[in-house]
Amino acid sequence: MLGELTSQEKVVGIKQSRRAIREGLARLVYLACDADPAITDPVAETCAAANVPVERVYTMAQLGRACRVGVGASVVAVLSGTNKFSR
Repeated sequence: MLGELTSQEKVVGIKQSRRAIREGLARLVYLACDADPAITDPVAETCAAANVPVERVYTMAQLGRACRVGVGASVVAVLSGTNKFSR
């Protein structure tokens, strides 16, 4: 499933992901299992309020590589369609 991130429309990072969730654009959110809960828990709460499923299986390094960013990623939101946030 992680390999699908390379071809899917997504946003990487806390701020952009929370915005996509609030605006109803996110269909799935990945939270790194090794990220600081102080960072990921508020995003998980936002997901719960918006009924967006959350996956906590992958590490920051794995998410960063899958998204082709040069650093680890604590939050990645997979988007429901093409929009101005896509990478």
